[in-house]
Order: sequence, then C-alpha cells, then structure tokens
Amino acid sequence: MIIKTFQPYNTPTLQPRETMPVYHKLGKIPPKRHTQFRKPDGTLYAEELVSTEGFSSLYSLVYHTYPPTIVKTLGEPYSVEPKIAREKHLKHTSLIGFKIEPEDDYLKSRKPVLVNSDLHISLAAPRKSMTDYFYKNSQADEVIFIHVGSGTLKTGYGKIPFEYGDYLIIPRGTIYQLEFDNEDNRLFIVESFSPIRSPKRYLNQYGQLMEHAPYCERDLKLPSDIETHDEKGDFKILIKKQGLIYPYIYGTHPFDFVGWDGYHYPYAFSIHNFEPITGRLHQPPPVHQTFEGQNFVICSFVPRKFDYHPLSIPAPYNHSNVDSDEVLYYVDGDFMSRKSVVKGQITLHPGGIPHGPAPGTVERSIGKESTDELAVMIDPFRPLMLTEDALKIEDENYYKSWAE
Repeated sequence: MIIKTFQPYNTPTLQPRETMPVYHKLGKIPPKRHTQFRKPDGTLYAEELVSTEGFSSLYSLVYHTYPPTIVKTLGEPYSVEPKIAREKHLKHTSLIGFKIEPEDDYLKSRKPVLVNSDLHISLAAPRKSMTDYFYKNSQADEVIFIHVGSGTLKTGYGKIPFEYGDYLIIPRGTIYQLEFDNEDNRLFIVESFSPIRSPKRYLNQYGQLMEHAPYCERDLKLPSDIETHDEKGDFKILIKKQGLIYPYIYGTHPFDFVGWDGYHYPYAFSIHNFEPITGRLHQPPPVHQTFEGQNFVICSFVPRKFDYHPLSIPAPYNHSNVDSDEVLYYVDGDFMSRKSVVKGQITLHPGGIPHGPAPGTVERSIGKESTDELAVMIDPFRPLMLTEDALKIEDENYYKSWAE
C-alpha cells in the first residue's frame, strides 16, 4: 500500500528588500501604465519612467504636461569638485561648523569638508531661497539635515515643509528648489553615491518597517500639494554630474507633473521622531542607526534615558575604530562625554587609533538618569579626506583635548 503524505510547498527564505517601504501617488494618473493618457484638448501627456539601478530597483512613473526633453541651450560646465587639503592623516580632528560664512546663493554656500569615494559631507549657510534656477544632483542621493531654519522643499512630486531637526532625503535625479522662511539657515549635507535606505535589519521581507525599528512609516513626511506648472519659457536647471555643474536651459517648467506614482520620490524624517533604544547597560552605536548607504551609516543621537543597571556607567567606553572613521555633528543639548562642545561642531575620529570620553566625564556621568543631547553621527568604512574649506574652520588643538 502506498501512503501519500502531504508535502508542504518549499518556502524560499526571503531577504529584506532595500526599499523605501511606502508606495505613494499624487495627482492624476491613468488606470493602466504605458497607455494613452490624454489632456482635455486631446493631446497626450508625456509619461516618464524615473528608475534606479537600471530597471531593477525603485522607480516612479511620472506624467508631464510636456516632454521632459525640450532643451533650448547648454551652458559651459564648471567644476565643483572638493579641493583636497589633507588626503592621508591619523589625527583626531574638530571643525567649528558655524564658522562657515553665510552666502546668498544656495549652491555656492555648500562647502564640502569631509569626503571619500562613497560620500561627501558639506556644510551650508544659505541666505536666499532658490528662485532663479532649479538644481538636480545626478550623481548622488542627498540627505539635508536642517540644523537652523525652516521652509519648503519644492519638487515636481509635490511640496514638503521642513523645519529644525528634519532630514530631507532627495534621491538622485530629483529636480528641486529650497524655499526658506528667512535668511538664518544652517544645513548639514550628505551626498551619497549609493542609494540612501532604511537599515535592512529594520525591514521585513516585504519592505515594511518592523516593530523593533526606531521609527515607522507614519513618521515619514511625504510629498503633498502637487502643483502643475503648465508653463513654457526659459528655465535654468543646474545639473551636477561627475563633479561638474552643467547649466541647462529647458523650454518647459520642470514642475509640470500632473500626477505620479511609485516608490522613488523625496521625503523627510524628523530626528525628533527617532525613538531611542535603551538598556540596562550602555548601548552600542548601531542602536542609533537611522539610514545607510554603501560603506557608511547615518545615526541619530536623541534625548533618552540612561542605562539602569545599578553599577552602570552612562558615559561611553573607549573605542578603537579599526575599520571605520567616526564623524559626529553636534546639534543641541549637553553631550555628556565631551567638554566644550558647541552647536555645529564636527568631530572626526579616524580609524586606527582609539577615542573616548573626555577626562572627568566618566565619573560625572555616574548617577545621571537621562541626556538631552542631539547629534548626527556618520560612520564611513573608507577613510575621509579633509578639504581646503575644512582646514579654514579646524580647531588645531582638538587632538590634545584628552590630555587636559
């Protein structure tokens, strides 16, 4: 006698998707992609696929009033490559970020200070909104942290209001303008030559943020209030590619979207919505991770309760960065492991030598129950180089601060 037993289907092990976990759409779109979608006058809207990594990663389908290809003139490209001043070094370094002088123009105000082949870190203090040109970074995703100021990120996908503490995540290829509410603005900018994603360990196999993640989809600020600019004329778009700015004059307004849908679009996330993970003993930096790119991570240090073991030491232990540099950008509050920290200060602790709490801060931390510190940390896994702009704002004696 043959007995048949039930054989369950083999379920493959699904890997977490590297995805923005939210599908979004705005405006008018046809019920079926790649089909006729006509204007009230009977002519066709122009469909555009905005895709990443060829056709194998995130994408959106955009519907334009006019084809996005109408170029009238090309200007002469010019270089904005960072000028490297210190390529190789093994020195704890501090940069006083608020010494970057304000400038009217947004792009001219961006000063790269720390760079490698995976990312560029810049500081900016723009006074004026972008009104006479648009900008597109075609070589890098951008993370713009708003330290001082507020306003609106304007794109064809819609508008995103921003304020102190917001991370603006702008995928490469997005044409945008920043509209500031006033002239007092301070920005900390990361250009990533790989896509910016939520950490893989926060995502389930379907791309949804899981319960243990320190933020969820509700915390993301997505584009809204799509405004279709049905305009012809001369529209200046400055496009960055391979370290050059290419001035283009297009014949139609770049924000002529009538609708779009997909997963590829700008969004914002507030550092104030990052929910800290705490424990009985000092937690390692990965619990602060917020985003990641290839060969680096971005972390958020936020106000939180300290460790609650009866013999705990809230101050961090000494640490040797064997495989990575450590960058801290101080935003606000009292950073208990350091002394004489100021807003906008950057510290760079290179891989290869240990760093740790400042003298006296370990004992002073014992018994403390909480901290109000606010900071952004970046750990790159390739060494960072310092630029000429960085040396202009360097505290040359920082490396001696542990000897005091």
